[in-house]
Amino acid sequence: MSSGNGTRRKVSQPQHFDDTVDPETLIEIQGIFCKIRTYVKPSGGEWCVPDPNAALKHGAEEHPALQALKASLNGVKNQLSDKNVEVWHQHTNSTNRAGKVIAAVRSAANAEICTQAWCKFFEILGTFDLLPVEALQDGELNTVHLCEAPGAFITALNHYTKTSESARHCDWSWAANTLNPYHEANGSGATIADDRLIANTLPRWFFGSDNTGDVMTQKHLLELQAFVANMRRVDVVTADGSFDCQEKPDEQEALVASLLYCEATAALLLLSPGGSFVLKMFTLYEHSSVCLLYLLSCCFRSVNVFKPATSKSGNSEVYVVCLHYDGKEAVRPLLAKLIRNYGPHLADREALFPNSLVPRSFLRQHEAVCSYFHALQVETITENLRLSEGMSGEQRRRLDYIRDRTAQEYLQRFQVTFLPRSRWVSRNAVTPACCGASAGRPLGQKKQTGSFNERRELQTLSWRQRLQRGCHAAWVQTHCAEASGAGCALEGPLSGCQEDLWHVVVGAALPAVRNSAFCDGGLLTHVNEALLHTAADWTRTPPCDFCRALHPASVLSEVAGLCVDPVEIGKPRRCLVFDSRSAWDACEGQSGDLVLTFPAEPPAPPGGCSTLHDGDPLYQQRLLGCVAFSLQTLSSGDALLLPLSSAFTRVTAAVVLCLHACFRSVTFRCPPPSGGVGAVLVCAGLCPEAAAQLLPVLTDVHSCMSQMLSGEEETVFTPMMEPAFLTSLFSLLVPQQATADW
Repeated sequence: MSSGNGTRRKVSQPQHFDDTVDPETLIEIQGIFCKIRTYVKPSGGEWCVPDPNAALKHGAEEHPALQALKASLNGVKNQLSDKNVEVWHQHTNSTNRAGKVIAAVRSAANAEICTQAWCKFFEILGTFDLLPVEALQDGELNTVHLCEAPGAFITALNHYTKTSESARHCDWSWAANTLNPYHEANGSGATIADDRLIANTLPRWFFGSDNTGDVMTQKHLLELQAFVANMRRVDVVTADGSFDCQEKPDEQEALVASLLYCEATAALLLLSPGGSFVLKMFTLYEHSSVCLLYLLSCCFRSVNVFKPATSKSGNSEVYVVCLHYDGKEAVRPLLAKLIRNYGPHLADREALFPNSLVPRSFLRQHEAVCSYFHALQVETITENLRLSEGMSGEQRRRLDYIRDRTAQEYLQRFQVTFLPRSRWVSRNAVTPACCGASAGRPLGQKKQTGSFNERRELQTLSWRQRLQRGCHAAWVQTHCAEASGAGCALEGPLSGCQEDLWHVVVGAALPAVRNSAFCDGGLLTHVNEALLHTAADWTRTPPCDFCRALHPASVLSEVAGLCVDPVEIGKPRRCLVFDSRSAWDACEGQSGDLVLTFPAEPPAPPGGCSTLHDGDPLYQQRLLGCVAFSLQTLSSGDALLLPLSSAFTRVTAAVVLCLHACFRSVTFRCPPPSGGVGAVLVCAGLCPEAAAQLLPVLTDVHSCMSQMLSGEEETVFTPMMEPAFLTSLFSLLVPQQATADW
């Protein structure tokens, strides 16, 4: 094992600090950027790909020395269990030596999606010869990015290739995969909702035939290979995947092991000879990590474990940087077996290799790697615990000085230069990545509050108790007073829909709606818990006392006013109502010139409330049928009242988009009929020309949905819509969801 000097690229020498800097401080600043350990292969060829016949056949074996390091680290981390996470994060941010780097890069570089991930990958690019020499010489670079949302590795690589002398003339092509932030079945604990880059570069993103984007699905692996088949070769694969391990932080390594195996298998399948692979890992104590790193060491000429300066030194995160892939031929039999067993349990059942096939020379180096990074992490946590008790003025001044100098060192060492927005990845987008479709709506990330011990205690409580003690409790109690969303309306008809560019995505039927682009993830989780853990009949639940419910007569009076045409005052307008007659008939005399019409068979919502919400395929098909029928039936200036049980899915959002394109006004109201759950879309002033353009599209989709339902196929349609519409739709619909579903 070595520090990796032979594998590091040449970087610009940092400028000398002034003479007042003491040697100890200089050494500390330089050391922040040199946390690398490299596996060195023995010259005798002892490290080779094990026999595939022995793979995935034996139980995992513990390594006593590594387990001792794990126990030691967990013992230190246990001292944080009673720390309030928000207070502790604020403290560790203030002690992080590289804590000012992101702000410095944003100021100096005009970087696209300049996050901590951007800075980490730019540091990797500046530390290693990650881009193969062959690609730079040919002037063609092809990269694939797994588990990539929101896309900071991509934008960092774009910045590097546009500003680096060695790569600026390369013709760069890329493809990416991530859990689809628009797919409602993907859980919020693993899904990054930030779609700033995705919305503007959607054709480059691979989500697979079921539209989930799950890289651990076997068929997706082969589909991904076909997705990038147009690339003459694949030069670099990155994998930055992880998921929420907050409830079992001491077992993070074991929890993500199968994901890491799947990412590595995909890289070995996709990469061309000479290619590079970057894999995010955590602690490396388990047998699964030993086997994976040994396999990578057999397949690449150089394997390095790197802790970027911009990765917080108190966490377990490291990046395994693998250079010069030997190619698939040497690993092909084993790779075939990995593909056959590919899936979310790849690392759970049996060990990749028995311990007897891992050379002792590798284990010695691996133990030294683990000891090195263990010492760094323990030292940081211990220091942060000590400093949390109080810092002297001199300690604070020295720390601030180091933080300033570290930011300068980063800019100088990696030659960070300005890149104009015209050269960003999303330069041709309607909404640049700095203000994409996710702007103005919640990103649905799980927010940690309190201490670990408090959060663990919270999990033992009922959903109602968790809600009362959670971060949404105050909002739930006060939402009535705000009357939020009461005046929201979409004014139409929306022009420039370009429906000829719309297409339909087919994916797996939803088992539940676990996240939504149109609702805060925490609120949606509470709603789903309430539905799962109570025996209440939600169809008979009285309206919420806090919600501002309107009498049907008031709704009809408003619709009549919206339908008035200054040119044709007094002309009767028809209002098509897809709801029970009993709820509206008694008010017809108070609707002015509005003539109510009720279809013979109004659509029935799914039975009761469930975690499918508006994701039930039959409900979606009926909803789309109602809209198609309305556009066929209504005349110019007419109105539509369309009940919605909820509006969490893209299908419902697409329906609202279509209505926005066809009516002068679309808003929502909450009359108090059937159970108090849901709202009524109020659509006034039909535009026949717009309806005529959209009707064929809706009719075709409805017909296809009906055929699929009759064949009982486990698939659903998702009409694709303009990402820029998400923000305005969210502002219209979220208040309805929040008030109605509570």
